[in-house]
Amino acid sequence: MDNPQNLKHWQKGLIHYEMLDGTPGQEGATMKLEYKMGKRDMTLTETIIKRNFPEEFHATYDTKGVHNIQHNYFKEIDNFSTTWVSESEFQFSGFGMKLMGWLMPGAFKKQSKKYMIDFKNFAEKGISVANN
Repeated sequence: MDNPQNLKHWQKGLIHYEMLDGTPGQEGATMKLEYKMGKRDMTLTETIIKRNFPEEFHATYDTKGVHNIQHNYFKEIDNFSTTWVSESEFQFSGFGMKLMGWLMPGAFKKQSKKYMIDFKNFAEKGISVANN
């Protein structure tokens, strides 16, 4: 999950990543993530705020008008199963983004769930969304 080389396999649209500061994968590290989503380009800055594998991983994701705080919790069920709980808080700035957040809250939930499903398929079955 925290290996940048694997991101392309479960984050559809990721075209480039670049470490900005800190030790990759460690608390305080920042990374620039560039996506192509249809005709839209988007750049996010990820900041790792807590890395305590295998129990939890927390990060923030920032782009123009949106600050996303994400808390991920993992609980081993048995030798073959893990429950992943992801809590995301989206904070919007600027009239346009606040309006979009109000009118389309489901879009943010849908994208977050899609990444979770794609990660599950990659981790369990080796199915990659790269080049799809």
